[in-house]
Amino acid sequence: MTDEIILGILTFLTSTVAGVVGLGGGMLLIAVLPLFLPLNAIVPVHGVTQLSSNISRAFFGIKDVQFEVLPKFILGSIVGVSLFAFLLSYISLEYVPLFIGIYILLNLWSKKFSEYIKKYESYIIVGFFQTGLSVVVGATGPLATTLLLKDYDDKDKVVATAAMLMSITHISKIFVFAIFGFMFFDYIFVMAFMIAGAVAGSYFGTKIRHKIDGKKFINILKVLLTLLALRAIYTALF
Repeated sequence: MTDEIILGILTFLTSTVAGVVGLGGGMLLIAVLPLFLPLNAIVPVHGVTQLSSNISRAFFGIKDVQFEVLPKFILGSIVGVSLFAFLLSYISLEYVPLFIGIYILLNLWSKKFSEYIKKYESYIIVGFFQTGLSVVVGATGPLATTLLLKDYDDKDKVVATAAMLMSITHISKIFVFAIFGFMFFDYIFVMAFMIAGAVAGSYFGTKIRHKIDGKKFINILKVLLTLLALRAIYTALF
């Protein structure tokens, strides 16, 4: 039961991070999950937990969700998850932490990668890549957040809408792993603690969002994510 409690606390903290700045919580969580879960369970368990985190964050900020972006995003998500689900059957699970680590580092520190990602100015294309890639690397929230930041000046609108889009992503991902035969019930107690932590973190993060300096918070977050990503890469290779 110790691991379940620790994961519940960690999920609360990462969900709070996401509630404050709108991103980063999912990356933090998936970067630490290899310490607690077998490789085949990392992405699906993360998906269930992040669904509860994002859907609760969207609910707590429902008045700020921009629903006009959903249809295009959903269309892209359906196509993306179908393609990447097919590719998943050809990927060795041993390399999942490696993919996660590399993705996080590129997303944080590569200007070329960031600029390349920013080219996806369509919610259809963002839905395709965000939902498709999430099947492999788990946390892809920054893709939609980057586009939302361009379209909306209001931080609350960005955070709430990004949470709604990520909820769609995680629902699609969970559906894929259910088809692949992943036994979610085997991790019911772990997920119960993590879901409780996720919902509590979403509520707390929403309440303190306007009391924290987002820029300083993001800088600290980048350093922590970098260390976790390097550890994930090292674990996969050695």
